[in-house]
Amino acid sequence: MEELVKRFIEYVKVNTQSDENCKTTPTTEGQMVLAKKLSKELKDIGLKDIMVDENGYLMATLPANITKQVPVVGFIAHLDTSPDASGENVQPQVIENYYGSNIILNKKKNIVLSPVEFSSLNKYIGQSLITTDGQTLLGADNKAGVAEIVTAMEYLIKHPKIKHGPLRIAFTPDEEIGKGADKFDINKFNADFAYTVDGGGLGEIEYENFNAARAKITIQGLNVHPGSAKNKMKNSMLIAMELNSMLPGHQTPEHTENYEGFYHLTDFQGTVENTTISYIIRDHDKEEFSRKKDLLIKIVDHLNIKYGPRTVKIIMVDQYYNMREKILSSFHVVELAIKAMKDLGINSKVIPIRGGTDGAKLSFMGLPCPNLFTGGHNFHSRFEYIPVKSMEKAVLTIVKIAELNAQ
Repeated sequence: MEELVKRFIEYVKVNTQSDENCKTTPTTEGQMVLAKKLSKELKDIGLKDIMVDENGYLMATLPANITKQVPVVGFIAHLDTSPDASGENVQPQVIENYYGSNIILNKKKNIVLSPVEFSSLNKYIGQSLITTDGQTLLGADNKAGVAEIVTAMEYLIKHPKIKHGPLRIAFTPDEEIGKGADKFDINKFNADFAYTVDGGGLGEIEYENFNAARAKITIQGLNVHPGSAKNKMKNSMLIAMELNSMLPGHQTPEHTENYEGFYHLTDFQGTVENTTISYIIRDHDKEEFSRKKDLLIKIVDHLNIKYGPRTVKIIMVDQYYNMREKILSSFHVVELAIKAMKDLGINSKVIPIRGGTDGAKLSFMGLPCPNLFTGGHNFHSRFEYIPVKSMEKAVLTIVKIAELNAQ
């Protein structure tokens, strides 16, 4: 498994942050750089049918080493990292035999990864961890998944006594900005079912995710000299603040968990004359999701009555939906992963995703695709870390799924 760590460290050093303001696919050059690097690596390992298309989607095949017909299983991860934290000049650190106290990520800047603040660290005392240097994200979301899939394929090639059917793998661009499955060719991938390897802590498996929408709201104010502004000025920033105050105060990410949905204010750019604010809206329940969107529209309508027509404009777009309804009719896919973990002595944890995944869109496109753990924690932040043993368990889970499917 030394190769697994080596791979992961190499991958995270390639800056693949996606860019939601870019219209190309992939949205950043680094994603194509990594795709081409992986293409060569997969060829060297011995995979077949390797292809990187013009949009940065990489697909490859590990042919079956049995003659009987079994379902084709796919494993998918995404190449990009989140635009919410820097992915440039990532300097991973390997902490051998973590002993349970503070980890100094950056001594000069006094940046500390603390088990008091991040209690999940206490589960990994005595294990080796890979952390950031406190100045960037790590990129385990989702380069851990990429490294684990590649290593699992290599493991199967080097251990031909493990029997498996045909396996398909794919690495996608721009998942972090909700576009990872937009140009994914289901027919070309040609799998009966698949797994995204894009989850969190050891043993997690997920087949429920948020319904998701994004809203961009523009507010047109009126700026006049403040000395003569009475009954004339319309301060667009204050109207934006008023709008935000009309949303339920407890329905924000920092006040919700499990199946609870939220409104998340992601951007606020304003002057007296013009303000733009952006939200993401999330809920697992389809009806509650619709109610959340309707409330935001009603608030906009109310403010236009109060301040004048066309003062506030909203553009709202659905991003993806809860894959639960698609997975339930193919639940054997989840059961297969749970059995694989059980055989490996891993306690499986079926939990809802408080976010999205390529698997959600792919499931609605006809490819049942629940989500498997990578082992990582604190994604999208400078406090991101991943235990090496959890990564190894992810590799073995992929291998075991392939083996059980062949039986």
